[in-house]
Amino acid sequence: MTISTEPWASQATTTNHQLLHLPLPILAALADGDLPSAQDHIPTTTTTTTTTTIQLTPYLIGPECRHVWHMRGTQIKADPLEAPWVARLVLADSTVVGRAGFHGQPDDDGVVEIGYAIDPLHRRRGHASAAVRIMLDVARGLQRVKVVRAAVGVGNYASRKLLDQSGFRKVGEQWDEVDGLEDVLELSVA
Repeated sequence: MTISTEPWASQATTTNHQLLHLPLPILAALADGDLPSAQDHIPTTTTTTTTTTIQLTPYLIGPECRHVWHMRGTQIKADPLEAPWVARLVLADSTVVGRAGFHGQPDDDGVVEIGYAIDPLHRRRGHASAAVRIMLDVARGLQRVKVVRAAVGVGNYASRKLLDQSGFRKVGEQWDEVDGLEDVLELSVA
C-alpha cells in the first residue's frame, strides 16, 4: 500500500466513516476562518441517483481546529509530500464530525503520530474510535510504519480510554505548548 490523497476507510468498521484529505486551498481558508471560501473548494460527489456536497461546519474554524489547519498548511508548503499524511476530515455518512490525520510522514525509525478531534456536537458516538481504527489500518498497510504514537492530555480521559482499548501503551510524558502535560503512548504495528 502507498499513501495517497484518496479517502481512507476501514474494512473493520461497520459504520460508514471516512477520512477525507483536505487540499491546501481548503486548509488555508479554514486557517483564516473563512468557511465560505473553504466550502467553495469542496468537491461535489455525483452518483446515478444523488448529488452530494459535504457541508463544512463552524467547528472547523473554531479554536480547536484553526491552529491545526495553520500548522498543517505550513508543513505542506515546506514539504508537499506531507500532504496525504496530514489534515483530514472525519466523515460519518457524509457528515463532517471532526478532524484527524498523522502528524507527518514516519520518522527514520518508522514512527508516525496520530491526531484527532471530534466536534463536541458529535462526541460519544464512536467517531473517534472509527478515526483511530482507520489510521491504524492505514499505518498497518504501510511497510515503512513500525510504531504508531499518540499524545493525549492527562485530563482527556475519553481519548486515553480509547487509545488504551486500541492497544496503545504509555511510554512517557511530554509538555505540549497548546495542551500542556501529555501522556505519550505507542502501539507496534510491524
